[in-house]
Amino acid sequence: MLLESLSEYASLGFCPMHMPGHKRNTGLLGTDLPYSIDITEIDGFDDLHDPRGILKQVSDTASSLYGSKASFLLVNGSTGGILAAVRSAVKPGDTVVLARNCHASVYHACELCNLKTVYLLPEQDAATGLDGGISPERVEQTLAEHPNAKLVVVTSPTYAGVTSDIRSIAAETHRRGIPLLVDQAHGAHFGFSSYFPESALQSGADLVITSLHKTLPALTQCALAHVGGELVNPEKLARELSIFETSSPSYVLLASIDRCLQLLCSQGKPLFHNLEESLRSFDQKIAGLRKLTVACHGADSLSNHKSFYGFDAGKLVVCTGKTNLTGVSLMELLRNKYRIELEMASADYALAIAGICDPQEHFDRLAEALIEIEKETKECAPMEHPCPFLPVQAKPIGEAVFEEGRLVPPDEAVGMMSLNYVWAYPPGVPLIVPGEIVDSNVVREMKRLSAAGVHLRSTAGSLPDSLRVESPRH
Repeated sequence: MLLESLSEYASLGFCPMHMPGHKRNTGLLGTDLPYSIDITEIDGFDDLHDPRGILKQVSDTASSLYGSKASFLLVNGSTGGILAAVRSAVKPGDTVVLARNCHASVYHACELCNLKTVYLLPEQDAATGLDGGISPERVEQTLAEHPNAKLVVVTSPTYAGVTSDIRSIAAETHRRGIPLLVDQAHGAHFGFSSYFPESALQSGADLVITSLHKTLPALTQCALAHVGGELVNPEKLARELSIFETSSPSYVLLASIDRCLQLLCSQGKPLFHNLEESLRSFDQKIAGLRKLTVACHGADSLSNHKSFYGFDAGKLVVCTGKTNLTGVSLMELLRNKYRIELEMASADYALAIAGICDPQEHFDRLAEALIEIEKETKECAPMEHPCPFLPVQAKPIGEAVFEEGRLVPPDEAVGMMSLNYVWAYPPGVPLIVPGEIVDSNVVREMKRLSAAGVHLRSTAGSLPDSLRVESPRH
């Protein structure tokens, strides 16, 4: 049933401006996946959790390409890598410093390890409302205030493509002997072209998790975990991966990782050159957009976004704040009228992802659609972006999740301790986590996103009607 449905969808001609990075480009990648190679650890095909043969060769290729001390193949996506990486660097009860816009998997790692969390709140970009980078100065200040911290975790790039100054942040954490973990799930293509930011490994990060499938030609769930420097023992990460990653890895996915790495080795330079040329052409085509804007593309530039340290040119963030469209309605319009499927949408922007498997036609179709949509769109006063907020912590996540609590309407939850995670997925960044006090900012943001058509999720699965909060004390 699934195969038939996928085959039918593939025949409809949708333009895939979204993950995964292979973009269904069988002309480039071939058609020899997957059934004939879907095997298990039979003789001659190695063991993912004790690689000595062909899988070690693939890992060594990844290490050489990315410049790591050691690299590990992931078939559970970046999520499994994040869980393992956090646990490899801490002990139960430790304090960790996290960028507040980390993916839910980072919070789940903190929950499982019963960690104390201290947050770095990204500066908001005034023009787009997007999260900016994490400043090295903020990291320095936070570590000075929390000298017992054992790990710093930063997401760079963010889902929307914003990068932080990883080199300076790494220097600051290393000065204190603290490892830096970078969730670079959306930046597996970094470091292969000067048109894109340098990779976190090149910048000195100790643990780096990258999702090949998000921006490179690999099947969904294909990812890599890297160790750099001397602060994290690769053997510890290997042990944790044996816990969080399946003991029956898919050789279809492993073969896809290998195919992706071999393609980067053999054709990486021309493929990235073509992508750069396509993006430059796209920028020229949309340079006349005034109501819709594409962050750091077209007439916009990085210099207009003071809170961005850098930006991933492969992210096409179409901002709708000066129009009568929401990000969700723009995404629906592109899907229904122009047969272009984007990656995600939020209240005031929609995101397309570009990669080395996108032919020029994809960029031309998107540019022409945006130009046409702008002509038919009403210009409005610029949308006011909500101020960043950080709920007050009452308990560590790992303690709060075990309370039973009760369900109450969100408006009545103000002042109570949440026992839920609440997030929009994508991007999977929590608005509130267990153990934090629900305040008016949380409820207001939930209502704003819902009104714009963004689907919110909670651990209890009860939104928008209710949130799970602590039970009253007697």
